Amino acid sequence: MVKCIASDMDGTLLNSQGLISAENKRAIQLAKEKGIEFLVATGRSWEEARYVLDKEEIDCAAICVNGAEIRSSKGDILYSIGMDGETAEKVAKVFDEVGMYFELYTPEGTFTADEELGIQSLVDIYHTADPSEDVDKIRDSVKRRFTHSSLRVVDQYQEIFLAKNCHIYKFLAFSMDEDLLLTVSERLKEIEGIHVTSSGRHNIEVGHSEAQKGIALKKWTEKLGISLQDTMAIGDNYNDLSMFEIVGHSFAMGNAEQAIKEVCRYITDTNSEDGVAKAIRKLIE
Repeated sequence: MVKCIASDMDGTLLNSQGLISAENKRAIQLAKEKGIEFLVATGRSWEEARYVLDKEEIDCAAICVNGAEIRSSKGDILYSIGMDGETAEKVAKVFDEVGMYFELYTPEGTFTADEELGIQSLVDIYHTADPSEDVDKIRDSVKRRFTHSSLRVVDQYQEIFLAKNCHIYKFLAFSMDEDLLLTVSERLKEIEGIHVTSSGRHNIEVGHSEAQKGIALKKWTEKLGISLQDTMAIGDNYNDLSMFEIVGHSFAMGNAEQAIKEVCRYITDTNSEDGVAKAIRKLIE
């Protein structure tokens, strides 16, 4: 019997408009009514996750920034782990040497050293994915992301790395050049103490080696006294792999990368076809 459900957000719980569908919301409520623990496991910060969840009045715990944080439903930090300044500088140097745009996620918020470049990078990526979409609409949507993530602009990242209690949850870097992404990923893996993953075809995410969704989910289920064999995980990308490898019920979205589908026990519909709701109902009804 499933006693806990962990769902990724972007590309999974959220549809192509970045919203939680009515059907997904109903399925989450049904699970909760049956006494099943529901939580999100996302690469987003707590603030970014809550912005979407609050719209639908979904009250749940969250594994944030790929497992660097565990938050209670009230927002209390129950666990956190991050890279120190020395390690973060090594990671930043790799991105700087190839001219790749990146952002920093920290306990104090998310930072960028070039907001306009960040906006343009995401506009290019989204427009390439769907050329029929109006560029101005894409730009407006991207600007809202920067607003609602409480993104803060700094002149340079060095002051953050040199801070006495430097604690970097995650680097999020973007590029349209998939060969460059692969090359940079391999270079980053030479740095000790970090975990390199991705939540999309055009990004790289870097965190502490222990900041992984699966590790955080294991901590959460142990806290609740729930077996991982009675736990269900739903996702669509490489940063969800660590969950799929340990749970008894792994679901890949219909829009997931093929490599993700191959390691999961089940495949559900896409995020635009209420795939999360169908996965939940499949196991509990």
